[in-house]
Amino acid sequence: MNLLSIQTLDERLGAIRKLSLPFQERAADNDKTGRFPFENIEELKNSKYTALTVPKEFGGGGISLYELVRLQEAIAVGDGATSLSIGWHMGMMMNLSEERPWEPSLLKEVFDYAVNGAVFNTYATEAQTGSPTRGGKPTTLAKRAGDGWSITGSKTFSTMAPMVDFFVVTATIEETNEIGSFLVPRHAEGVKMEETWDSIAMRSTGSHDIILEQVKVPAHHLAQTSGNRKSSAPGYLLHIPACYLGIAEAAKREAISFAKNYTPNSLSHPIAELPAIQQKIGEMELKLMQARLFLYSVAKQWDEAQGEERNQLVPELSAAKMTVTNLGIEAVDLAMRIVGARSLSEKSPLQRLYRDIRAGLHNPPMDDITLLQLAKREINKL
Repeated sequence: MNLLSIQTLDERLGAIRKLSLPFQERAADNDKTGRFPFENIEELKNSKYTALTVPKEFGGGGISLYELVRLQEAIAVGDGATSLSIGWHMGMMMNLSEERPWEPSLLKEVFDYAVNGAVFNTYATEAQTGSPTRGGKPTTLAKRAGDGWSITGSKTFSTMAPMVDFFVVTATIEETNEIGSFLVPRHAEGVKMEETWDSIAMRSTGSHDIILEQVKVPAHHLAQTSGNRKSSAPGYLLHIPACYLGIAEAAKREAISFAKNYTPNSLSHPIAELPAIQQKIGEMELKLMQARLFLYSVAKQWDEAQGEERNQLVPELSAAKMTVTNLGIEAVDLAMRIVGARSLSEKSPLQRLYRDIRAGLHNPPMDDITLLQLAKREINKL
């Protein structure tokens, strides 16, 4: 399967749904052991999925944000951990494609690697600073070393660490005290991974610690600094709510399947025929319709906007993430109410889906930041 050769979204969605069927079969075992879904990522790479957000001029698909969220949602129906993991790569390539914030030669290097199957991520979170969206300065340090740079420090929540090929790491530049973003090959000398990921949610994302001990990178791998970094609306982050929407959809399907096939001895028909159960199914579907339409609408607005118009959409982007995640959590809760105590069994996928969707509350942007953005915009209008 070569997704680059498929031209329409409907055909790509069909291909992704077929491709992700084994993801669903592997999800329970990977979650139970905390194992990274190596096979899933490899199959996505082999299908050229990872090249879809690379610009067409470099051999990629150049797909829209709307198409990305649709595809990421479909992957998450199969396995949320796989969707969230590969979503960071997809979003990073889309952001680089649209913003072109680095030197053309470095961008070409990155895009060429990506078209040939390499996967990327950005690692910025540190134990001492918390989420980078809160403004903490990296304690990871970069200093000049010959004709390049030497980087020492550590990063937490390094999603896809077991399989990433290159990552961008933020570090404080010793000479200038600026924050720099450096491109680092995963297998560079001095890079190591510590298996620290013990979260009960998204257990299979491989979000371990990355340790850098005097890691040498060439001078041109300083991609940008805080002094020349331009602020832009992060449209690509909609891959996050797309993932949680897919998880909620999977929970809805599991609950409906259970309801259609479970007949207690007090009834002569499956519980799906009970008005009380149908009420909950209807509530689930309404919440997912609201979430889906909101997410798709904002993605389309982003695709149609240009320049400053996109920066004006920051509150909408944040609100989409907040709305989809919270409605998704409510939908999964309803699914578990339909299935009852069986949903808490280790054998039930619902307990995994419940744990995984809760992780969305802690992905950026956080709900409090979203509400402040909306409030400030409305206050400034008057």
